Amino acid sequence: MSGTDVGEWVDLSHRLVDGLPRVPTFPAPRYSRFLSMPEHPLNVTHIDMVVHVGTHVDAPCHFIDGGPAIDDLPVGRFTGPGIVCRVRAGDREVFGVDALVDAEAIERDDIVLLETGWWRYFGSPRYDEHPSLSLELAHWFVERGVKMIALDTPTPDLPVHLRPTGFTWPVHQVLLRAGVLIAEHVTNLGELSGRRVESVFTPLNIGGADGAPVRALSRSLP
Repeated sequence: MSGTDVGEWVDLSHRLVDGLPRVPTFPAPRYSRFLSMPEHPLNVTHIDMVVHVGTHVDAPCHFIDGGPAIDDLPVGRFTGPGIVCRVRAGDREVFGVDALVDAEAIERDDIVLLETGWWRYFGSPRYDEHPSLSLELAHWFVERGVKMIALDTPTPDLPVHLRPTGFTWPVHQVLLRAGVLIAEHVTNLGELSGRRVESVFTPLNIGGADGAPVRALSRSLP
């Protein structure tokens, strides 16, 4: 790749299949054939899932009463330049700005993809032992003026099994209330690690939805 070239697009999305990791209170997703050839003249797939399964984007109304739904947001909120920011954090660790290897390269209006390496554990028990953002780091991203945080984990908040009674999803609350969108379950970040990138996280245009699945893409910038 020359100094003026951009890289090839990298698919950052998990395939939507039965058995995807999910919050235990969510129903299991199902993807089945409603009609199949040769019994019928065409194939038709039926999808039954909540919008917060697989690679997806959260809209502010996911946690903010009266906040914008996914179809209220302009397309420009889901696309643009940013960085795949390396994160040094371990199992169950709550990390702050000091864990961000590429913190100084984060710019206003960036889409920041946080690479903890946890995408490699997708579908295994360790995936549920993921690190999470501190409340201070959430506020730092807001002050930095980024427009989206994309995670290779299920959530920016504590793992489900570590949440105390009365848990309020504080990191979601801070980011979404400030208009910083959240993408979850991103994968395949290895070859883009530490790079400035162009990303596309355009969600399905579901009326009134609090989130939507995405086919997330990124490519390295010169």
